[in-house]
Amino acid sequence: MKINYATVDEFEGWDKAPQAAAELIARLGSRNVLEIGAGANPTLPVALVRDRQLRYTTNDLAEGELAKADGAYQRLRHDFSETEPPPELRGQFDLVFSRMVNEHVRDGERYYRNIATVLQPGGTTFHWFSTLYALPFLANRLMPEFLAEALLNVFAPRDRYQHDKFRAYYSWGRGPTPRMIANFERLGFEVVEYTGYFGHGYYQRRLPLLHRLEQGKAEWLVRHPHPWLTSYARVVLRKRG
Repeated sequence: MKINYATVDEFEGWDKAPQAAAELIARLGSRNVLEIGAGANPTLPVALVRDRQLRYTTNDLAEGELAKADGAYQRLRHDFSETEPPPELRGQFDLVFSRMVNEHVRDGERYYRNIATVLQPGGTTFHWFSTLYALPFLANRLMPEFLAEALLNVFAPRDRYQHDKFRAYYSWGRGPTPRMIANFERLGFEVVEYTGYFGHGYYQRRLPLLHRLEQGKAEWLVRHPHPWLTSYARVVLRKRG
């Protein structure tokens, strides 16, 4: 098991995700891939999926989000945090992953248990997600949704058609704490790698001085890490045979 820490500048969950996911898929030799919560925005582009002849399934709980995805992807409407997967999906995938989805999961334990159900023995699941106790995410969790949405429009405006805002719960959304590691192992996973990232970019546009202070704090935390103070995380898990 590798436990790592870095600043948010090294976090791959956004623009770097396609390349990072493609490299891992190639290294593992994965053929049957499920991306949870991809909806309108599957991470791997159509050309790469076709070139590597992947069976690539994009998942979402909203039919409207799935309808936005290119027809080259297989589509699965299912909420992995609410109900067990259909029997025909058991053991069907050698790789299951997500990016910036897990913070929106209501029941983390059920979510990961259902992922284990659809994974083949020895299969891999990895996830990029935000973690609860960074100040912007703690505020997002505690304040009313209308206020959280208003603040997002100020500090991080986005194209709402392709990147809508969904309520965040942060169930099992933590850095590499001993408790989280024990939780994954209890569900039958081997924790291959768990990386916590410090810092965030929410102050950069509107509060540049506070942003610089946040950067300094993140760099200090990399040298003196505490898993409860991460802003983001990446976890790589392997289902035991």
